[in-house]
Amino acid sequence: METSLARYLMSDEEWAFHECFILAVRAPNGRKPTDHRLVLDGIFWIARTGSPWRDLPAEFGRWSSVYRQFRRWTLAGLWEQILEALNESRIVPNALQMIDSTVVRAHHQAAGAKGTPRQGLGRSRGGFTTKIHLRVNGAGLPMRSDITPGQTSDYRGFDLVMDDNLPAPAVLIADRGYDSDKVRKTMEARNVVPVIPMRKSRRLRVVVDRALYRLRNLVERCFNKLKNARRVATRYDKTAKSYLGFVDITSIRLWIRHLST
Repeated sequence: METSLARYLMSDEEWAFHECFILAVRAPNGRKPTDHRLVLDGIFWIARTGSPWRDLPAEFGRWSSVYRQFRRWTLAGLWEQILEALNESRIVPNALQMIDSTVVRAHHQAAGAKGTPRQGLGRSRGGFTTKIHLRVNGAGLPMRSDITPGQTSDYRGFDLVMDDNLPAPAVLIADRGYDSDKVRKTMEARNVVPVIPMRKSRRLRVVVDRALYRLRNLVERCFNKLKNARRVATRYDKTAKSYLGFVDITSIRLWIRHLST
């Protein structure tokens, strides 16, 4: 057990990166400081394995304490703050961006939270599901994600991830699920070139740069990497906040691994 745990512990460099953000959101309460590094390692272990919180190895501390800290950081917006800082750093190309969505199965234990219809859970062809909407940059790294019930259209997802407080793309690539007049007009108003194949029903044909469109595989590969975290590949969390927290945590770790290579 010790060998397998040690293999996945954070490096000193990764901890140094997270520490400054954690200290910024920590609320002073006069209590003895928690070993935040160990807690964060425990959260990463849950994200990677998909295990129930109660199965968290004792090496990380009491599972209930690690869970409560995860919820505090999630509700405080810690993960969003880190992703925002990474995007604002502009240390990777972002003139070319892509958006897409994927549907993940929700475990039966994800049901039952108060206000379930507002928790990003719904019914689609895959059954009880959640849809992840993702925007990535030219390096194939996540810029923003959001979730909706599995049956939600990609048009709705476009509005969620294309808020204009992120670095704007010069070119946006998406599949034909985003082919609508509204999406194209929104991009035109922002001086963004949309590379989106047309639906068969579209009367006015639009030329698509096929060489550029082939780069859409970057967002597909990003989804595959996110789903290597079992807590993302299957939704176990009752609340949208908690599940999206694991999506963001995994996204941040993809950034860190990319920047360290």
